[in-house]
Amino acid sequence: MLTFFIVCAIVCLDQLVKFWTIQNLMGGDPIVLIPGVFQLTYVENRGAAFSFLENQIWFFVLTTVCVLAAIAYALYKKVILTKLGKWSLIFVAGGAIGNLIDRILHGYVVDMFYFELIDFPVFNVADIFIVIGGILFAYYIVIQYDRAKKNLGE
Repeated sequence: MLTFFIVCAIVCLDQLVKFWTIQNLMGGDPIVLIPGVFQLTYVENRGAAFSFLENQIWFFVLTTVCVLAAIAYALYKKVILTKLGKWSLIFVAGGAIGNLIDRILHGYVVDMFYFELIDFPVFNVADIFIVIGGILFAYYIVIQYDRAKKNLGE
């Protein structure tokens, strides 16, 4: 049950920030927080990172649903052996659902964080959780999984 609430909290945070972005930045000027370094802006992302597969909404919807199904299965069947592994999937699920909602409602994902200093692609709260979850999951697979299996005597 805790897993469900954490995923919901991630989705709510993501959607609230996107709602604020639409209300305050759509059609307007960016808000510069650190001149030349970081700003809040409004971008409609119709693809993935770097506009990869632009306008392929149903591809992203189907892929996201498949990933969410795999995560739900892994969490339900207790395939993931450590808390860090579980948190990684919870983060990815929350972020994936946040961006899925955008794709279904708008046909694009609302992005707002822009690091001008390094000209990094604009991203959102959901993207942050997906990336952190992905990094944690990679750590889990590379470092923790074998250790956890040995501790279980498998």
